[in-house]
Formats: sequence, C-alpha cells, structure tokens
Amino acid sequence: MPLYAVIAQDQPNGVEHRMAVRPAHLDHLKTLGDKLVFAGPFLGDDEKPTGSLVVIEAASLADAQAMAAADPFVKEKVFASYEVKRWNWGINNPEKRGQ
Repeated sequence: MPLYAVIAQDQPNGVEHRMAVRPAHLDHLKTLGDKLVFAGPFLGDDEKPTGSLVVIEAASLADAQAMAAADPFVKEKVFASYEVKRWNWGINNPEKRGQ
C-alpha cells in the first residue's frame, strides 16, 4: 500500500494548546492501527514541539488526506498548516533490509 507523509507546522506559541489536545491526537493515531507507520514532533532549538511528521499507509491521496483531516491536531487548529504528500521509504526501510 502506498505511503503518505503528513508534514505539519504548529501555530506560533502553541505548545500549551498542543499539549492540551495531545491525548485526543494520540487516541486518533491509535485508531489508525497498522496504517500508522511512524509519527513524531519536529523540535525547536528549545526542544519544544514545532510541528509533526506522520507517515501513514493509504489506498490513495484522498484517503490519506481524510485521515489527516480527522486528526484532532488539525480539527483543533494546533497546526497552522499541513500538507499530505506521497512518500517512498527508500533508505533503511525495515521491509527491505539487506536488499
């Protein structure tokens, strides 16, 4: 199944809001099950979150965009912006180790 990267930037000075919405965001990620490949925050010089990278499996770009739009970080406007792009795991892909 194709992979898609959700690349997001947080609202300026939004760490408190992010932390308030984070439990719902984590619950959402759990609902993705095996479709979630990996996820984590971008960090600023102060080690505080400034955005996120989420990689998901989806049948199409439209499906990946729908999964991203359902994320509480999107719904609650933690993200100032986000984009969903087709992504290829070319290097150190655990499914292709040794190839």
